[in-house]
Amino acid sequence: MTTDWWKKSTVYQIYPKSFNDTTGNGVGDIPGIIAKLDYLKTLGIDVIWLSPVYDSPQEDNGYDIRHYRMIDALFGSMEDMDKLLEEANSRDIKVVMDLVVNHTSDEHTWFVESKKRKDNPYRDYYIWKDGNPDGTPPTNWGSIFSGSAWKYDEKTAQYYLHLFAEKQPDLNWENPDMREDIYAMMNFWMDKGIDGFRMDVINFISKDQSFPDGEVKSGDKYGDPGPYFVNGPRIHEFLREMHEKVLQGRDVMTVGEMPGAAPEDAKVYTDQANEELDMIFTFEHMSLDEQEGGKWNLKPLDLRDLKENFEKWQTSLHGVGWNSLYWNNHDQPRIVSRFGDDRKYREKSAKMLATCLHMMQGTPYIYQGEELGMTNVHFDRVEDYKDIETLNMYKEKSELGWPHEHIMEAIYAKGRDNARTPMQWDTSEHAGFTEGTPWLPVNENYQTINAEAVLRDKQSIFYYYQKLIKLRKERDIISEGAFELLMREHPNVFAYERIGEEESLVVLCNFSSEAQEIDADIATRIKDADRLISNENQGNRMALRPYEGSVYHIT
Repeated sequence: MTTDWWKKSTVYQIYPKSFNDTTGNGVGDIPGIIAKLDYLKTLGIDVIWLSPVYDSPQEDNGYDIRHYRMIDALFGSMEDMDKLLEEANSRDIKVVMDLVVNHTSDEHTWFVESKKRKDNPYRDYYIWKDGNPDGTPPTNWGSIFSGSAWKYDEKTAQYYLHLFAEKQPDLNWENPDMREDIYAMMNFWMDKGIDGFRMDVINFISKDQSFPDGEVKSGDKYGDPGPYFVNGPRIHEFLREMHEKVLQGRDVMTVGEMPGAAPEDAKVYTDQANEELDMIFTFEHMSLDEQEGGKWNLKPLDLRDLKENFEKWQTSLHGVGWNSLYWNNHDQPRIVSRFGDDRKYREKSAKMLATCLHMMQGTPYIYQGEELGMTNVHFDRVEDYKDIETLNMYKEKSELGWPHEHIMEAIYAKGRDNARTPMQWDTSEHAGFTEGTPWLPVNENYQTINAEAVLRDKQSIFYYYQKLIKLRKERDIISEGAFELLMREHPNVFAYERIGEEESLVVLCNFSSEAQEIDADIATRIKDADRLISNENQGNRMALRPYEGSVYHIT
């Protein structure tokens, strides 16, 4: 018997490497997570999404898996993992693991075998192709992590595909034996008692088997392969097979990370009748502050674009599929630095952003440190950054003639290490994250922004999130009501209504440091309404104060 428990749940993402270190080696570990379960229980979350803890060379912080059924010694042991599941379960906290099956590490046994010779039984577990007659790669595809997406292997005189790093060869999902091995691995973890999977770039697994060249866009060296693997030709077939072989009849939660998926795609992926996934991660709202040419070409956010995008997803999936709601994760910069004000109005804008997101329909995701109002980091030296995407980009843009200062500004705004600096627990050295040297430097503002401080202050961001999580459980309208955008053209106010049969919620969020008037008809409607939650003690029902976020309950 399966239920939709995830519709009222709030998920907390843990990036183990940066969460809590118990050994002093500067890297977070599974015992460190166990030690903080009571902290998470106090916050009120229902589910932990655990970023990869599998055995890995750590080329891409664990998203390059060497052994799917082993825990990396960096994070602990399988006994530690079993204990985490047991301890979380005893606190009514579910655990969802990361599933990375678009690619493996090049050190995975399958790939080691695959490279040996062309007739090896594992050769077809990966995507191998002859080069062109002139010796160039089979296609002009560019890797997401810069450079060509093909790597030449001298021993067998063929190229293998890697959409990400060279050490992350793509699996060949056309091979039924490979798929069966993946499903057996997933069942291994399900039988251990995990509560579902977050599936890494899962809509990349089906490739167009004609492998055409991609369009070379202005300023790019390589072709864009996106049209030939994003939501590929057999993706629905593969997901339905996975559901049949692994997920069917299990009371679990699945979320697919799906860059390039539009609402029409999401309807198919998340419609329960199709037996594919429960929800997906969309990326559209995360690219509204960039120009043509990708994430590093920055532009200021136009709030009207953000409103329109959320409206599209909220209305398209209502009654058909299900939304994931997030501002932050391990690949995204800190939201308070991005769409809020991480200086004068840090606490207030963090609460406003939380209000705006958590009052929508869907399953909210909180990324570690978001509940503290953690901010982006500014390392002076590029050498202090560890993220492979960032370092590859720095090299590539330097070669293209971008000035150092220009590249660093892009990294300060969008680099993935902004999310990966260690969790800030207290004011002791290295923010209480480790007694050793942290693998990535701690953000220097940990003296004022830390868990110890927020737990002492009942008006803190932490307790605000706690209240939002509680409201979702108590008020069906949050998980069930329809969505209607208000004040559509206002450049600074994100206002919307959640509409139920006999009640509604009016959500008003000011994305600016100036007071903003609200429309007269809305002011009239909320004049005598109960204020459900607000980051402003002295609410004026005619206008919103700087970075105010308030919710009114109308019956």
